[in-house]
Amino acid sequence: MTSIKEQAAISRLLSFLQDWDNAGKVTRSNILNNFIEANQGKTAPELEQEFSQGASLFLVRLTTWLRLTYMTGSPLDKLLRSIGVFLSAVSSNRYLIEFLEVGGVLTLLEILALNKIKEEDKKESIKLLQVIANSGRKYKELICESYGVRSIAEFLAKSKSEETQEEVQVLLDSLIHGNPKYQNQVYKGLIALLPCASPKAQQLALQTLRTAQSIIGTTHPSIVDCVLKVLCTMHLEVQYEAIELIKDLVNYDVCPALLKGLVALLIPSFKETSKLQSQIVSDSSVLELTAHLPLFLQQAAAAKAIGVLARHNTTLAEEMLHLRVIHSLMAAMGNTDHSNSQRQASLTLEYFVQLFPVVEEHVRKTMGEELYKLFLSNAENLYMNIDSIQADILAANKVNVTRVLHLSGLSYSNMSFYFGHPNEDQVAYVTHFRKEDVEEKE
Repeated sequence: MTSIKEQAAISRLLSFLQDWDNAGKVTRSNILNNFIEANQGKTAPELEQEFSQGASLFLVRLTTWLRLTYMTGSPLDKLLRSIGVFLSAVSSNRYLIEFLEVGGVLTLLEILALNKIKEEDKKESIKLLQVIANSGRKYKELICESYGVRSIAEFLAKSKSEETQEEVQVLLDSLIHGNPKYQNQVYKGLIALLPCASPKAQQLALQTLRTAQSIIGTTHPSIVDCVLKVLCTMHLEVQYEAIELIKDLVNYDVCPALLKGLVALLIPSFKETSKLQSQIVSDSSVLELTAHLPLFLQQAAAAKAIGVLARHNTTLAEEMLHLRVIHSLMAAMGNTDHSNSQRQASLTLEYFVQLFPVVEEHVRKTMGEELYKLFLSNAENLYMNIDSIQADILAANKVNVTRVLHLSGLSYSNMSFYFGHPNEDQVAYVTHFRKEDVEEKE
């Protein structure tokens, strides 16, 4: 027989549940407020004690109401936070299973895709998904099996709140760790985010990709093209993250393609942008510059990235010499339509001149004494001190250090004498470039 105290507790529970069942929206909102305030941070045993061992009876009511109302656009933040009290409680595995058994994960993912639901409510949905993902590997797999990666990535791209986007990043980071079965799916989802229109989403995706890349250890073929396209951004924080990822990627098999792509960006192709311009206004220099601006931004970022890589690894610097990087840097220095391209290319060229005597010789010969003295005195501000003729000399240069390197026998074996021995990966892509040079000559 139950004691009088237990009977009273059961009676209070039944009364509470009856009040909930009979309440309208306003009353239920007040009940949720009181519940969150009184029970936030409690453990599962404490919740059971509070509800006389019947906490699951209230949880099932919350999940039922969620499933009935989430598609109507009604406010969900308090309801989701109340469910979160159960799921985040210590020793809450029982509540988690009960929530998942009624399709909780699918409901949370569907909330992310509905336009009528407020951003704040979607943020609470992301937080619940974080709790589920952090509960173990099988729960991460359940989210991924429910097409969760796609839903989460699409929401990150469309979200207008940076705070919410940062919560999404935390969730994606959780899904990439301890999830060997689906970590590649998360990795590909992050790559797919790079072309999106949201700068914050691009920044967070690039940050998370660096973590994902180190965990997976292999690269996806599309990552080079996607990362290089991000360099056309106007947002410096996105550009910074892209260059940081590039610094990591040169340690993988995509290094030859990455270096070749960066050098190619120094001399933009305007074919694609010219197609977008209307024939009526095609003569407008202002509109033409506007159409070309992304390519100029990409050009400047590529020059900066090449400088970063060259300073970081002299072997990479030599490989870029074989890709005619000096010719391309000087051509970028002649781009009078974009001063930052000139500035970044000039700074990078200055490093190559200091590092390789053969480069110094060819640059001096091509520039002429007067221009070369200007370059040496202040490479960063050279673009402000040159005239149109000097700019044309730079843009039309025919420098070809590659030919001299082959004749002089400067190769990775010679470089190792000065800069240390390259590792096996470096030797592999050095060999790759040598083969391409030979094929081009033939």
